[in-house]
Amino acid sequence: MRFVLASASPARLATLRAAGVEPEVVVSGVDESTTTAPSPAELVLELARLKAHAVVASLDGDALVLGCDSMLELDGVALGKPADPDEARERWRAMRGRRGVLHTGHVLLSPAGERAETASAGVRFADVTDAEIDAYVATGEPLAVAGAFTVDGLGGWFVESVDGDPHTVVGVSLPLLRRMLAELGLALADLGYPAPG
Repeated sequence: MRFVLASASPARLATLRAAGVEPEVVVSGVDESTTTAPSPAELVLELARLKAHAVVASLDGDALVLGCDSMLELDGVALGKPADPDEARERWRAMRGRRGVLHTGHVLLSPAGERAETASAGVRFADVTDAEIDAYVATGEPLAVAGAFTVDGLGGWFVESVDGDPHTVVGVSLPLLRRMLAELGLALADLGYPAPG
């Protein structure tokens, strides 16, 4: 079956590839700034749903489409990508030495139906110095990712622990995706797993 990732995230694509599947990438073009929800966990799920449905509407023929969206929750506030370096520095000053929760919404659409669920993982941040924050922000990485950090890239130095599925923090929970496939009567083989080496 045609498997489409409705996301521009290089980390999501890399995670799926490393896990043995090669999705087709179609970016949704959804304007995330106008979407609201009662909680960060519900917000990422709604954004994932909007992305998945926008991509399905743009395709010809049947496909299995995965929409995802991630945000960090800190003090009850959803934090996506920082707008500029100043916001990224301010964010890191608020996060250092503390714990946040990274939420990733997953919506899987197939001809057989829809499954939607949010995976969440706790993230403990190191008590980084101002100099470390400045150096990290200068790389540009925090501006391109939800929560202004990565666990699998340059920000990995500053993440002390993850409570839950680490793939959730990267942007797609593999165990959750496997369960969602099963609920739709599908298996990993339907995604082309394992991809030929």
